[in-house]
Amino acid sequence: MKAETGISLVDLDEDGVDRAFRADVLKGLRQQQKAVPARWFYDEEGSRLFEQITRVAEYYPTRAETEILGAQGAQFADLIGPERAVVEFGSGSSVKTPLLLEAIAPAAYVPLDISGDFLRQSAAALAQKFPGLPVYPVEADFMRRVSLPDEVSALAKLGFFPGSTIGNMVPRTAVDLLRSMRATLGADEGESPMLLIGMDLVKDRAVLEAAYDDAEGVTAAFNTNLVRRINRELDGTIDPAALEHSAVWNDDLARIEMHLRATRDFSFEVSGEKFSLRKGETIHTENSHKFTRRSAYTLLLAGGWTPVRRWLDEEERFSVILAIATEQREAP
Repeated sequence: MKAETGISLVDLDEDGVDRAFRADVLKGLRQQQKAVPARWFYDEEGSRLFEQITRVAEYYPTRAETEILGAQGAQFADLIGPERAVVEFGSGSSVKTPLLLEAIAPAAYVPLDISGDFLRQSAAALAQKFPGLPVYPVEADFMRRVSLPDEVSALAKLGFFPGSTIGNMVPRTAVDLLRSMRATLGADEGESPMLLIGMDLVKDRAVLEAAYDDAEGVTAAFNTNLVRRINRELDGTIDPAALEHSAVWNDDLARIEMHLRATRDFSFEVSGEKFSLRKGETIHTENSHKFTRRSAYTLLLAGGWTPVRRWLDEEERFSVILAIATEQREAP
């Protein structure tokens, strides 16, 4: 079966620019510590570069998570069961998503992503690999509740959120996302959806920093591409050559932080607004929080999900957790 053309829930302005992208960038650049949310990395080029990152030697998370998904298919099938609609938050990986779909025999596959071109490409590839599986791509910002296609409304659902993308968010935002996932998957409509989520683990600082600053410079190119997107879509005049990639471990907050650091003083404009950076100042572009079992479970519970089972790769670098939506409670 071919993938459906899909629907778009992205709100574009009169110039064809995502209104949320413009608002987030301008708000972030007005702050004393300039910042842009990591979700805006993923235009078509950013998505392509991230796929390349997953193949560099230093970046272990994809290999570790793929190992788990490949090894635990029988347990997934037993715990999840067949005939669910798999709703993936983010366009499907050409490696990881098929492993899950092969294991659990779903009734439908619904990828959600804000990068429409990459979404349609990955949906078409999955539809070709699974010709009997209905595929319904939805172009949308999954950080808030998404209305799923009518064709899957009556089906039990499994949310799939691989890659430890949840770690890109500060805890408050991560909890908000987990709650919106519950709503997207129908937990407030009498269903009991499940969530299969990847969460990276705390480990040696050198290993973590190398994973986000590879020797080939792919992650640096990925980081800088955000500036190129801002220049292209928001009439920006930021000089990419005046910024350098930085990735450091923040032990107090248990996260890798990615920044673009100014190598000289310079001024620039975005959407007609004037900004400046002094040498050494940064634009904070990404966090990647790392978890222990306890912190991962606490986060899931705060978002309305009760952990059912947890799996680790052989070297215990990465975890995949299956959770079920539970009734929101304010007291014991």
